[in-house]
Amino acid sequence: MNHKLLIPILGLAVSSCSDEIPTVSLGIDDVYYIARMQKLDLRPAFTGDKYEWIVNGKPVSDNRDFIFIASEEGVYDVELRILDSFTPYDFEFKVIVLHEEIEYSPFIYKVYEYCPAPGQFVNEMPKYEEGDTYDDILQKTEESITGTNDIMITLGGYGGYVTFGFDHTVINVAGQNDFRIWGNCFYEASEPEKKGGSAEPGIVMVSYDANCNGLPDDEWYELKGSEYANPLTIHNYSITYFRPDPLKKEISDDSGFLTDIEYIPWKDSEGTESFLAKNSFHSQSYWPCWTDADQLQFSGTRLPENAEDRSGTGRYYVLYSFDWGYVDNHPNEFIDLNSFDIGNAVDRFGNRINLPGADFIRVYTGINQYCGWLGETSTELSRAQDLHISLY
Repeated sequence: MNHKLLIPILGLAVSSCSDEIPTVSLGIDDVYYIARMQKLDLRPAFTGDKYEWIVNGKPVSDNRDFIFIASEEGVYDVELRILDSFTPYDFEFKVIVLHEEIEYSPFIYKVYEYCPAPGQFVNEMPKYEEGDTYDDILQKTEESITGTNDIMITLGGYGGYVTFGFDHTVINVAGQNDFRIWGNCFYEASEPEKKGGSAEPGIVMVSYDANCNGLPDDEWYELKGSEYANPLTIHNYSITYFRPDPLKKEISDDSGFLTDIEYIPWKDSEGTESFLAKNSFHSQSYWPCWTDADQLQFSGTRLPENAEDRSGTGRYYVLYSFDWGYVDNHPNEFIDLNSFDIGNAVDRFGNRINLPGADFIRVYTGINQYCGWLGETSTELSRAQDLHISLY
């Protein structure tokens, strides 16, 4: 791919969001080549009072810097107007968007972070082996959910998360769902119409690589789901888990299912202090064995509790699905209910954000809830797909 990257005569610095080293052209280049769903980072060196970026006759930005990205191949006419009473500039050039040389995958390409909260499947999904480091676990996580792999990973209790991305930017197509994520939710057999069973909703966040460094260090935005405005939803919530004391005597309950009801202490921003219990079905450590940290803190939006004890004795819990907008919230066969629209992105104040696309996706467990012998509510997932890339 040929990138012509600098236009110093007109004061327009152009760089590609790729690993290629920028080259310098001493002439005036008026054509640039880039693959679809990849970025062209445009930064004018000259300043002005105002800026206008226009693509195919349509104003697209009034910021000084502009990242060009397109999902469709073709020739795009781009115009930069620097409005200034002393040194105005009006520069027109073309961007030719080509088909990628290597076909994009519709599935996850890379896992950037795996940070589960404590939980009964931690150290099992993926499997921790003695001596594993964080990098080892990250690799196992990546091997579980990238490409066509379909191996479930757990995010543990509230706040635990995973961050992943594709080999391209997932484009925000107006009015459409943009990507899909698989979980392991199911409806219980007796009353499936009530959509209750094993829903363990995970909240989705997205980030656009605005600084073009290929790392998930830009601002994150929550994808608004059906419970975002629910009065029982808590925004700006945080929780701290404390490493369990290996010398502490275990305290079981009367059910015979919980072997230590005071296993992992936690406290949250609401002033609540409690414990994540250990059950008889999972005897391994629930604390991530690859970390030396004695405290794990997570923050975000906390969704309302969704479990009902049908038995009244702690023996039969049903976890009900929310309407839409969460991972591991409906069975996988309901594609629309497990798909997500980048157009639902909001900032921390709840304002809608119009992102060109998403380079990084983060999913975290959205409920802080413990259901007797079922244990903590923990989001699980196994794969994700860009809905705008054909399945071969």
